[in-house]
Amino acid sequence: MGIIPLCFKAGEDADTLGLTGHERYSIDLPSNISEIRPGQDVTVTTDTGKSFICTARFETEVELAYFNHGGILPYVIRNLFNQ
Repeated sequence: MGIIPLCFKAGEDADTLGLTGHERYSIDLPSNISEIRPGQDVTVTTDTGKSFICTARFETEVELAYFNHGGILPYVIRNLFNQ
C-alpha cells in the first residue's frame, strides 16, 4: 500500500500543528499487525520533534489485511497463488 491513511483530531490541522509538509513522519503502530484496529489512535512524530495524535483510517478488517500484505495487488496475488 505504501500509505497509512490518517485523520487529524477534531480542531487540528496542518496549520494548527505548525506542519509545513516538508517533515518526515514516524507513525507509532503496534509491531504486531494483528493489534491494529480500525479507527485506532496513533502517535505521529515529525523529524523536527513535534508529536500529535491522529486516527488511523483503516475502516475495515479487509483494509488491514491489504496493509498487512503490502497492498491490494500483493494480497490478490497471494490469494491466487494459495488456491
